Amino acid sequence: MRTTYCGLVSEALMDQTVTLMGWAHRRRDHGGVIFIDLRDREGLVQIVCDPDRPEMFKTAEGVRGEFCLKVVGKVRARPAGTENANLVSGKVEVLCHELEVLNASVTPPFQLDDDNLSETVRLTHRVLDLRRPAMQKNLMLRYRVAMEVRKFLDANGFVDIETPMLTKSTPEGARDYLVPSRVHDGQFFALPQSPQLFKQLLMVAGFDRYYQITKCFRDEDLRADRQPEFTQIDIETSFLTEEEIRAMFEGMIRTVFKNAIGVELPVYPVMSYADAMFKYGSDKPDLRVKLQFTELTEVMKDVDFKVFSTPATTPGGRVVALRVPGGGEMSRGEIDGYTEFVKIYGAKGLAWVKVNDVAKGREGLQSPIVKNLHDAALAEILARTGACNGDLIFFGADKAKVVNDAIGALRIKIGHSEFGKSHGLFDDVWAPLWVVDFPMFEHDEEEDRWNAVHHPFTSPKDGHENLMDTDPGACIAKAYDMVLNGWELGGGSIRIHRAEVQSKVFDALKITPEDAQVKFGFLLDALQYGAPPHGGLAFGLDRLVTLMTKAESIRDVIAFPKTQRAQCLLTGAPSLVDEKQLRELHIRLRNPQATA
Repeated sequence: MRTTYCGLVSEALMDQTVTLMGWAHRRRDHGGVIFIDLRDREGLVQIVCDPDRPEMFKTAEGVRGEFCLKVVGKVRARPAGTENANLVSGKVEVLCHELEVLNASVTPPFQLDDDNLSETVRLTHRVLDLRRPAMQKNLMLRYRVAMEVRKFLDANGFVDIETPMLTKSTPEGARDYLVPSRVHDGQFFALPQSPQLFKQLLMVAGFDRYYQITKCFRDEDLRADRQPEFTQIDIETSFLTEEEIRAMFEGMIRTVFKNAIGVELPVYPVMSYADAMFKYGSDKPDLRVKLQFTELTEVMKDVDFKVFSTPATTPGGRVVALRVPGGGEMSRGEIDGYTEFVKIYGAKGLAWVKVNDVAKGREGLQSPIVKNLHDAALAEILARTGACNGDLIFFGADKAKVVNDAIGALRIKIGHSEFGKSHGLFDDVWAPLWVVDFPMFEHDEEEDRWNAVHHPFTSPKDGHENLMDTDPGACIAKAYDMVLNGWELGGGSIRIHRAEVQSKVFDALKITPEDAQVKFGFLLDALQYGAPPHGGLAFGLDRLVTLMTKAESIRDVIAFPKTQRAQCLLTGAPSLVDEKQLRELHIRLRNPQATA
């Protein structure tokens, strides 16, 4: 029926008769001539309806926004001065010969070119929202990215293998979504948080290069880069080292960026987790922001100012400075605003010093805290930060986690602000990074136990196996994350393939052999059958496309996303179910009102 897409009509089709299908994006009546902008997934083309064809013209008079139309007409040049350089079809138009309304439309709840729609309206009327050119562009890019990933992996010998959606509940860091079994009374499946265990089993089974673009499910608090269900590019391979895996998949992401959006990514620096936390307070630093921490913990141990000296002398405490070049221009109101901002991350306040004249020492500094610091400490602050006249220095002093979170977030906020951009503190570039050498474990102070930083199947660095018995906090993992512009694009590790090493990890995590057998017995049993050395990683497809489109949220690159309260406004999910369904599943609700 259709000879070409609307958005692909160009000068190459000049004087040809075309058949187009699409939606009326806009209709304009110019005193006897009707213009219709016809839209499909590839873009717009201008249709000219002339009254010389009365029957067709009468149909055109009745066309309204979002009517689904069929147009047969001849491609011709637009009159001089009316070209639209923003469209592929901008130099041509279609003189309509035949016009058919394939389906009329009721009045839409919003105009598709309205850029000020609330997200609630967009998600409630998602079908119409998806017709908007921006959303069509996003989802078409998502498709191209997925295809580029598949082509790269296929060319490198990877095999697409599906893993189960109904599986066993295993502890992987977030809450599981549970599915009750009707056949097995009182028992539940879990939706997979990732295919982690199954892809390891596939390595043991001999499928040495596996991949899958698959859904994963995590029942956790949501934010801009998270959804209860998300799409993962999941990859596992045998017989490759950590460095070889990183090199291969850095190449994959480079290829995807080049082929999908024409971007050549720069060289990937490699940074240790320890350095990332030391310099930026984050394991996914945004290297576009040209600000770094200055370590001051040792300097502040003997000052009279308890706000600094207490964390400096307390195990697990940290004191840092963040020098903001040119920050002396900031008003007290702006500084107070930043003080309130860091409180979101647990900071009790935000100390600061304005540097008016470095040469004058104490007398050249402006701040309520200067009187509490001795000359040696002030001199060391200026020397270590490299402060110049007109700079502003912020301070963070608390438990290391609070300092890292609060001052790390402050660094990003200042860098991305208009002040940061105008003062050269932000480079609008692509800034990729590998973060490596993550700790194996982190300590839970409340429960006085160690937890796995990634997951309990991550391999320790060679020679670190015995540290799991003596000093778990010093044990480094063969783990790595790919970071881009402050977002974790993907992460992975070399896995444990020897049962005795896996047992040491479980011991460090206080998982008894009995518990391990109940939760992971199928994996532990498989590792006994000559499991190969293996490792892999997983990329977030939603995050990847969000970065490429520069969208504000991953919801803008997912066809039918959930809200931050994990609801689908389009379908009304989650919803109540009737009593009959609950009885079949042997479930009784504590609140009898919660059934349809």
